[in-house]
Amino acid sequence: MREIVCDVAVIGAGTAGIAAHRAALDAGATSILIERGPGGTTCARVGCMPSKLVIAAAHAAHGARGAGLFGVHVETVRIDGPAVMERVRAERDRFVGGVFDGLDDLPEGSRLAGEARFEDAATLTVGDHTRLTFRAAVIATGSSPSVPEPLKDLGDRVLTTDTLFEIETLPESLAVIGGGAVGLEMAQAFARLGVRTLLFDPGAQLGTLSDPDLVRAAREIFGQEIDLRLGAEIRRAERSGQGVTLHWSSEDGSEGSERVACVLAAAGRPPNLSRLGLERAGLRLDEHGTPAFDPRSLACEGAPIFVAGDANHARPLLHEASRQGRIAGANAAALVAGRGLDAPAPWPKFGLVFTHPQIAVLGSPYDGEAGDRIVGEVDGCDQGRSRIEGVNQGGMRLYADRSGRLIGAEMIGPAVEHIAHIVTYALQDGLTAQAMLERPFYHPTVEEGLQTALRDVARQVDA
Repeated sequence: MREIVCDVAVIGAGTAGIAAHRAALDAGATSILIERGPGGTTCARVGCMPSKLVIAAAHAAHGARGAGLFGVHVETVRIDGPAVMERVRAERDRFVGGVFDGLDDLPEGSRLAGEARFEDAATLTVGDHTRLTFRAAVIATGSSPSVPEPLKDLGDRVLTTDTLFEIETLPESLAVIGGGAVGLEMAQAFARLGVRTLLFDPGAQLGTLSDPDLVRAAREIFGQEIDLRLGAEIRRAERSGQGVTLHWSSEDGSEGSERVACVLAAAGRPPNLSRLGLERAGLRLDEHGTPAFDPRSLACEGAPIFVAGDANHARPLLHEASRQGRIAGANAAALVAGRGLDAPAPWPKFGLVFTHPQIAVLGSPYDGEAGDRIVGEVDGCDQGRSRIEGVNQGGMRLYADRSGRLIGAEMIGPAVEHIAHIVTYALQDGLTAQAMLERPFYHPTVEEGLQTALRDVARQVDA
């Protein structure tokens, strides 16, 4: 077995791992990046990018069907399922290729292929060919989709985000299990592409919303296109002819069954940690096998090891994974050099759901018990620019402390991905609603809805 010694070992070649490896190299450390395929990052290969390609196709179909609102009549809309999925894969592969091109720029000899396992707190074995001795390590092994127990015997009838984008054409019908961001995005997209779509979730919420008014708005909006089965839990499932029969029960005690062509499990992506041998590394692990770590420096307790990105499951989002990777890689190099660790304050919570209308939850979420909180409101159904575009739906809630300093927001509506950036920057800078109102708001724009909500906050501060 080959023996290698390095300063920093980075396990995982996804977004966080690549960022950690580059940061360690930039800090002057010798770093080895260990890849256990398939490569290309979760975002490019099975996450952000292919899902947005499906959503783009669905948006085009929906726009054509709704063009009559403007006096533009499209007689027929025909969905070519194989063509939709062919474009998804072609563009997906282009994004993945870009990631591989970036890896090819790394220093020669700084990458290893194989599955890594800890022998102890300073040694890894990679496959059956290499023993790697390190002074610090970064765990950036990403995550994998979870398949609920009732679906595990369905074989190829159950899809995950790892397999969804490989289907050759669109199914006749689809049951989505999980009403979170991914489940809701894909349920709406497939429904708009002509697939009879059901969405099951044991909870009453959709996306990441928690504000009761916006939760009700979301259920009404998405219920027009998707057969929502909220408060329902799948109890068992079996293959039935060319499809699947699902048996479910509701929180009110009712039961039912439904036959669909296939099922999409969108119930989360737990970290890829179970095969690393973390128990031999001296780390303190919780009941799920996740190491205890400092959320700012990303240093684990018990060994010179850091954990970043989806592997720590704190904020499984690409922008967080990239940032965490940089922090972990730089800190691993600093530890090796005997320097202090960087422990920057976390970014504000920033989550988006790319449905139409879009959803965002930012900063401190809704809290109905927080009596010292100001809530600024705006109804999206009457917003001027949105009405012009025929997308006037949803609403916005801004949360502030009694001084008017913004601390969080929830919103559902058009152009939310852009408005959410503005609000997130305000949260990070500690701005008040009044300070935001001193910024320009162009007319007529959807951003004027934010201006209305800010005025509502400022009015309550003055009262």
